[in-house]
Amino acid sequence: MGALRTAYDRKIAEGCLRADPAQAAALTALERLEADLAAPVSIFRKAALPKGVYLWGPVGRGKSMLMDLFFTTAPEKSKRRVHFQTFMQEVHRLIDAWRKGDAAARRAKFGQAKGDDPVAPTADALAKSARLLCFDELQVSDIADAMILGRLFEALFARGVILVATGNRPPEDLYKHGLNRELFLPFIGMLKEKLEIVAVKGPNDYRLDRLRGHSTWFSPVNAETEGQFDAFWAEMLEGAEETGATLEVQGRKTHLPRGAGGFLRAQFASLCDQALGAADYLAIAERFHTVFLEHVPHLGPERRSAARRFVNLIDALYEASVKLVVLAEAEPDALYPQGEGSFEFERTASRLHEMRSEDYLARVRD
Repeated sequence: MGALRTAYDRKIAEGCLRADPAQAAALTALERLEADLAAPVSIFRKAALPKGVYLWGPVGRGKSMLMDLFFTTAPEKSKRRVHFQTFMQEVHRLIDAWRKGDAAARRAKFGQAKGDDPVAPTADALAKSARLLCFDELQVSDIADAMILGRLFEALFARGVILVATGNRPPEDLYKHGLNRELFLPFIGMLKEKLEIVAVKGPNDYRLDRLRGHSTWFSPVNAETEGQFDAFWAEMLEGAEETGATLEVQGRKTHLPRGAGGFLRAQFASLCDQALGAADYLAIAERFHTVFLEHVPHLGPERRSAARRFVNLIDALYEASVKLVVLAEAEPDALYPQGEGSFEFERTASRLHEMRSEDYLARVRD
């Protein structure tokens, strides 16, 4: 029995996990890769690159947990676990540094200086940092990412990098309605060739189990509810690092500092007092499956602009079946109780009530 299976069985024995038959195929694929990585390498012939693994399926099925167990136990010293969006931000920084750097700056950062194409030196730098790359939540919505991925990963695979990734969609559905998608198709073909594709689609949504065990609306705002909100956030993250996220919408970038995988924590002021529009909220709804929104204030005619943005935000989250946890000054019906605009806000209050319901929490994102 390998280290991965031992660690998995131990978590079950300790009550940290429940045995889930839907995870069996994923475990088998990861154990195969574990054995491939541990296999002795012949000095007489070049070893074939071990096939990576792509785990896809709805959120809450244990994909990230399985990948993290694999990463911890994998018999490979040169390894890195990173959220996909964080990785792509690093890629774009490296590409920008190569394009803007003179010969001295390139040699200092990349150890080389010749050429105009930034992909090869970027791939060299990334391949030197890790032979095994583990990505959480591989999803592509940014055209800049889509246009670079095929060439980048062709170069990474050529340099012996092995990829393990999780995602909510099968490879053929990545960047599904994206601009110039035909230029992205080679990357999809590469994923299917270089990775074993495994669906993890069991009926148990473990994230939903945790949501069902808690209130998702905390009010009024005081030391007690703030502490409960903080504790719930920490529980849902299960130790995951807050790496943040940057969304680019219509050429404008919005940085969200408290992103962690598919979770976002944000202040009402940062999302609704700023000049954000429906397109920004749609991007948030696509990028995150769970949003923790804190310090939602009482609203009224004097804050009509913020209230209108809040309505647009809730509409976007609702339509995308995003799970919402709120720390607010009052219950939904009392957030905008009177004055011009209060009647229109009743629909949003109704949606906020529905988003706390068992039926809404059980909705599956597309």
